[in-house]
Amino acid sequence: MKRTVFPNRVLPYLLVLPQVLVTLVFFFWPAGKSLYLSVFKSPPFGGRDVYVGLDNFSALLTSPEYYTSVINSFVFSALVTALAVGGGLIVASLANQKIRGLAIYRSALLWPYGIAPAVAGIIFLFIFHPAYGILPYFLSFVTTYDFNWLLKGWIAMTLVVLATAWTHVGYNIAFFLAGLQGIPGSVLEAASVDGAGPIRKYTAIVFPLISPVTFYLVVVNMVFAFFNAFGVIHAVTKGGPGGATEIMVYKLWNDGFIGLNLGSSAAQSVILMAVVVGLTMLQFKYAEKKVTY
Repeated sequence: MKRTVFPNRVLPYLLVLPQVLVTLVFFFWPAGKSLYLSVFKSPPFGGRDVYVGLDNFSALLTSPEYYTSVINSFVFSALVTALAVGGGLIVASLANQKIRGLAIYRSALLWPYGIAPAVAGIIFLFIFHPAYGILPYFLSFVTTYDFNWLLKGWIAMTLVVLATAWTHVGYNIAFFLAGLQGIPGSVLEAASVDGAGPIRKYTAIVFPLISPVTFYLVVVNMVFAFFNAFGVIHAVTKGGPGGATEIMVYKLWNDGFIGLNLGSSAAQSVILMAVVVGLTMLQFKYAEKKVTY
């Protein structure tokens, strides 16, 4: 392997300097500021910060509302991850078949990833809205049940889960397609000669070979659901009804920017980061053992 040698020893550091600055300014500095504010009581309209130690964390850990947001976050993340990864795998498997116009279909499948979460939320709002939504209108012909997400929490959660998973399923399809196309055709042909059916080939050959992609997407989708679902929830439910869709990232924004409780909001961001890091470490420790490299 040929080694690249730069004529100027300073040049490599200059090349990585922009990325280092972006990371410092947009990640480490906000994270450090949140950690600082989490142990202070900060006046919302200026003034001197008052050191309160772990009081902000104690108040959160004794708040039933905060525990509700934690439970909502875990349920929401699990549903979004399962739906986005599972749906992406199924659609990618169908898009991997040899049919006419396949390139057009693949491009159309990737389009949802380019839609902003807030816009996706508005699209699903028009589908689910009890007054002018398309879905409630057609359901009214087959059932008398009122599918009103403004009043029923589980319907509101279903709405934001579907909208969030839809925005990320195109990303998963792209990675699964790459993984499926990397499987040698000779392996599948040999399995067919040995008498393996489609299900047997998929469970014994295809899925183990794409397990690294699957593991990566599970981790990415989980992090995405914890952090990047704010746009959908804010555009559609605003955490309602009755806090049924108020996940951790939305509650910390609501307490910080609406309630102006900066110390509590900062403490919540620290806890959220710790939860996501902890879940990611657990996945790397236990789930990665089942990955076939």
